[in-house]
Formats: sequence, C-alpha cells, structure tokens
Amino acid sequence: MQTVAKTHAPPYYAVIFTSVRTDGDNSYAHAAKRMLELASKQPGFLGFETARQEIGISVSYWSSLEAIKAWKENAEHRETQEKAKDWYSSFRVRVCRVEREYGF
Repeated sequence: MQTVAKTHAPPYYAVIFTSVRTDGDNSYAHAAKRMLELASKQPGFLGFETARQEIGISVSYWSSLEAIKAWKENAEHRETQEKAKDWYSSFRVRVCRVEREYGF
C-alpha cells in the first residue's frame, strides 16, 4: 500500500528525481529497494514518495542540505548511481526547500 510521506513542520528539503526508464529491469528493482532501505537509515531522512508511468517521479525529503549532501556522497549510493545509464534514458534531479505544506 502506498502512503504519503509524513514529514515534520517546514522548512525542510525535497529532492525530486524525474526520470524516463530504459527497457528491461537490468537489476533496477533490487537496487531501488536497497537504496530506499539505505536512505531511510541516513541522518536527516524524512520520507519518500514515488510514482511511475511514462515518466517516473520520486521525491525524498530531508531535514537539511547537509543531510542531502551526505546521502549523495554515501559510498554505496555513489556506486549505484554509476549504473544510471543502464536504467534511465534521461533523468533530472532538483533540490527544493519546502516552505509550506498542508493536507489531510
């Protein structure tokens, strides 16, 4: 069951990963599961949401820019990032500061 990430009160940061996949799994599913497991243990990780159709959009939430930088520099994460061309025909990463949120 999908759930909406429960973050703390703003401000915090969102890393938006937008992608178009290549054909075939190429071990993607296993790596994606492992990266979420690893990211969720990182200091400053607040949550994660993802959706995929023609374009995939994954958003991870972080307490600070320092936490995002530490995740980007994580050795296992860096190793997995090197396989991006096997999984994506294109992608974009955007880092945003969340100033306000609301919902139910």
